[in-house]
Amino acid sequence: MNNHADTLGKRRQRSTNIAAFVFLLPVFLILTIFIFYPIIDSFIISTYRWNGIAADKVFVGLSNWGKLIGDREFWFAFRNNILIMILSIVIQIPIGLAEATFIEFAGKKATVCKVLWFIPMLMSSVAIGFLFNYALAANGGMVSAVSKLFGGGNIDLLGNKNTALITVILVIAWQFIPFYMVYCMAAYTNVSEDVYEASLIDGATKGQYFWQIALPLLTPSIKSAAILSMVGSLKYFDLIYVMTGGGPGTATELMATYMYKNAFVQFNMGYGSAVAAGMFILITVLSLVTMRVINGKKEEA
Repeated sequence: MNNHADTLGKRRQRSTNIAAFVFLLPVFLILTIFIFYPIIDSFIISTYRWNGIAADKVFVGLSNWGKLIGDREFWFAFRNNILIMILSIVIQIPIGLAEATFIEFAGKKATVCKVLWFIPMLMSSVAIGFLFNYALAANGGMVSAVSKLFGGGNIDLLGNKNTALITVILVIAWQFIPFYMVYCMAAYTNVSEDVYEASLIDGATKGQYFWQIALPLLTPSIKSAAILSMVGSLKYFDLIYVMTGGGPGTATELMATYMYKNAFVQFNMGYGSAVAAGMFILITVLSLVTMRVINGKKEEA
């Protein structure tokens, strides 16, 4: 009997393993083709001087990497990415949390607000970029029109190197605040209504309930949102490329736009791949460090 049971158990385990392999194989193929292979290939191409079109490649070893380490434009772009990362976390998550809290407390009365506030998330980054390009244009733009109403002149927020980056950051925040609003609304569903009702019975106000009860319970979700915002900010590309193209000058240049210009505008695919590989290393390191700092050390069992 024991031998028969062992044989039956092994057959079931084998069937389970085969089924798992069949269902996971497409995922592994997709990850390999579209993620792992491009990453490895970027590191390989970074060791060549190549225009991305010609068949001949000139092996240059670590020459592109040496250039990258001393490239001030790349590190300036990295600094811009860090600024976007910090301000995105500081602006987007608190406002998204505030909107989610308002909707949570208001209930069905806030349905209109929920719909209106979510609209920016439904638009593509390219569409938003063109929209704000027209709205913020120096001639005929919304800001310039308001300025003229009060006797001022044209205001060029995107053409001024001192205001271009912060303007783009605010546009990015306008687009992604709805995402964190929905994220925090989902986090609120994990907070039991019994906790809220018990706090009201004990005489707590809504403000006391939020700061002393709800916020501590929402903290794990807020930490996860901060990590998502950080990773997204470090690889941001489309909206900034549409709005400013990295300009004026290099005022809004990011690592992704700098990589694109080198690889696909200047046709320096070798150095562009080095920039892309450098982005991968920096984003990975920063993500790991941030997750370690935010989540802290796990207690050993």
